[in-house]
Amino acid sequence: MNQSFDAYVTAAQFDRSGRAAFALGDGSVRFEDGAVVEAHDGASLSACLHPSGEGILSGGDDGRLVWTRPEGASEVAKVPGAWLDSVAASAESKLIAFASGRDLHVRDAADPAFARTFRHEKSVAAVTFDPKGRRIAAATYGGACLWFARIAEQKATMLKWAGSHVAIAWSPDGKFLVSGMQENALHGWRVADEKNMRMGGYSAKVKSLSFIGRGSMLLTSGANGCVIWPFAGSNGPMGRQAAEVGPEEKAVLTCVAGMPGGTWAAWGLDDGRVRACDLAGQRMVEIKAERGAAISALAMTADGKRLAWGDEDGQAGVAGLG
Repeated sequence: MNQSFDAYVTAAQFDRSGRAAFALGDGSVRFEDGAVVEAHDGASLSACLHPSGEGILSGGDDGRLVWTRPEGASEVAKVPGAWLDSVAASAESKLIAFASGRDLHVRDAADPAFARTFRHEKSVAAVTFDPKGRRIAAATYGGACLWFARIAEQKATMLKWAGSHVAIAWSPDGKFLVSGMQENALHGWRVADEKNMRMGGYSAKVKSLSFIGRGSMLLTSGANGCVIWPFAGSNGPMGRQAAEVGPEEKAVLTCVAGMPGGTWAAWGLDDGRVRACDLAGQRMVEIKAERGAAISALAMTADGKRLAWGDEDGQAGVAGLG
């Protein structure tokens, strides 16, 4: 499937049924079966899969958090005058987290009355849940703030590292937290003892992170090839080197996606191409060979069989990896 949406593709997601959905800069959500739903009065800024596995959650510049399915959209939360820059959800706890400015908001998909708000000193750029959905990490200036999602009054645990943190991922075993920084680098922490991990060598900002192989590997953007950090063992990447797959001479990775329980990795480039590789068999697949606008969204099904992509000009597609 290849389509032209005529709007920036903010995010791509596969729902529980394996159907692809695209959140767009014109505020709509488009499904691969042709369904179109107007979700926002303005642009979609962020999106993730709903905790139920059905449809997607998107945050907009209209201050609304919206749950969209092919049959329609419903408002989950609203923060008047705010931009909802990042959204995350947990299938395990059914909780939803989203950021607006310095505030981190939490909602419960099973309880419309539940609401928590946690204030930070600086703006929150990205949010993520731990594997059980009980704690939330917020990437902000100076490090990552950890919050217990359901507790109203608390003091956050601050994992400190100087600089602005713009992307964040929690390892599937809950042991490590990794952030992408404004300074063209990654930084990591071992959560139990707050041990720092410096992970540099990038030519661009690392905005996209994806754990694969049951958490044994971390895929990252921000370089000429797909940079893969080893996370197996109690020390993660500490004292170990990253590998790079499919390096390009004149292109930089903008997005990565992978198979959570397997070895398929995929990446999109700033020249519009999309590639995938089975790291176990080292088999490379050219998903999109034509050059064009930078890839802005990428998603892979949990079974590693299908890939969805979208770019800054509104071109999008779904392809098989088999």
